[in-house]
Amino acid sequence: MVTVRKADPALMDGGTQKPRELSPAAREREQQHRQFKRLIGQLKGPDQVFEVRLDSTEKPITIRQRLLRVAAEANVEIAVRKHGDGFLVGLLTPERRTNRGRRAAGAAPKI
Repeated sequence: MVTVRKADPALMDGGTQKPRELSPAAREREQQHRQFKRLIGQLKGPDQVFEVRLDSTEKPITIRQRLLRVAAEANVEIAVRKHGDGFLVGLLTPERRTNRGRRAAGAAPKI
């Protein structure tokens, strides 16, 4: 059974708490997000390509997904390619678009 009782109105209005301090890992992620946002903002044409190098503590799939998420937030289509121990990032062009998992247009299905 639910218990209902009268409460002080100050409890409802005085609920402002000071914001929690971010952990070191969260601060690092936030800094990386800003860095990726600047990188995406600098991509003005297909002739501009940036290299993103990873250190030993970072997982490549995580960094790739973060890059794609930041680009989606900025409404920019990017291509991310493996290169050495990191990635190359540039604007998505028809030549850079992958057809992975899709048949070419007009191709007949194999029977």
